[in-house]
Amino acid sequence: MNLEQARTNMIDQQIRSWEVLDSRVLDILRETPREEFVPTRHRKIAFSDLRIPLGHSQLMMKPIEQGRLLQGLALMDGEKVLEVGTGSGFLTACLAKMTGNVTSIEIIEEIAEQAKANLEARDTEGVQLEIGDVLEAGFDDNEFDAIAVAASVASIPDQFVRWLRPGGRLFIVRGKSPAMEALVVTRSDSGRLSEQSLFDTDMPRLIGAEDAPVFNF
Repeated sequence: MNLEQARTNMIDQQIRSWEVLDSRVLDILRETPREEFVPTRHRKIAFSDLRIPLGHSQLMMKPIEQGRLLQGLALMDGEKVLEVGTGSGFLTACLAKMTGNVTSIEIIEEIAEQAKANLEARDTEGVQLEIGDVLEAGFDDNEFDAIAVAASVASIPDQFVRWLRPGGRLFIVRGKSPAMEALVVTRSDSGRLSEQSLFDTDMPRLIGAEDAPVFNF
């Protein structure tokens, strides 16, 4: 595989065509070696328009989804970001390049350890990795400028909103399968929330936020 040609095709044919036009986002996606964060057995599809299995029923988001997430959060250097679901560490590395200050929490230890190895292999700076359940985390109110959730929920957990500073942004997927919506939720200085719809999708539930079973009698 010609890696550089495949990377260029991913940027030009997938990400740009999905209305990701922020030059800073495109440069970071071009400069961060996606193939080095993909499990070895899946590297031939590292640049494909596919979600890539990471094990334990977890998935790496499509390049176009990651591009829209990064563009939608409109991150600035120095902002403090919480990433919910470290996954492969690729998005973590992109967030770190944009802000230099990322806390990433992953509930599955094996996935977290592989992400740590991936990030260390690239000498990634500005990342603090944690293993645990974000829904039980003790982050402070108003702690983060942005939160990126790489999973879906039926409704937005209250603590995610509380953790946002005034002016903070939250990327999250909300809804029920198969009709879900990727959103950027912005908290105003007065505490009011506004929503921007980015795209329709269908993503796995955030662990711990699964729908309650429905019993038919």
